[in-house]
Amino acid sequence: MSRAPKSDPEFEIAFYESVLRRDASYSDVIELLGGLYTKQGRIADGLKMDRRLVKLQPDNATAHYNLACSLALVRRKRDALRSLQQAITLGYRDYDWMLQDPDLDELKKHPEFVTLLAQLKPQS
Repeated sequence: MSRAPKSDPEFEIAFYESVLRRDASYSDVIELLGGLYTKQGRIADGLKMDRRLVKLQPDNATAHYNLACSLALVRRKRDALRSLQQAITLGYRDYDWMLQDPDLDELKKHPEFVTLLAQLKPQS
């Protein structure tokens, strides 16, 4: 049985950065880089990618959600809540993930977060 090759985030980042240098509006790569940067602790770089993606795709609910996560990670609660509201307005509906997403920990006790979450709570 062969093992799957180990992921090398720094190699992946360098690769995607080179792709982005050739096509600055490649939205899939921007999204991937945002996630990779954040996983590597490069929160400010992840935030830049999330902002860039929202500019390219202003109607993308997931892009707004990811921006909210990055903003929460840098403790910009008001801006994060605004982006989260925009994500929900655009159709973001993953209640369970929003409830457990560690990127949103800074917001979870905020009354506005509780209100946003209530908008998504499945009806029983």
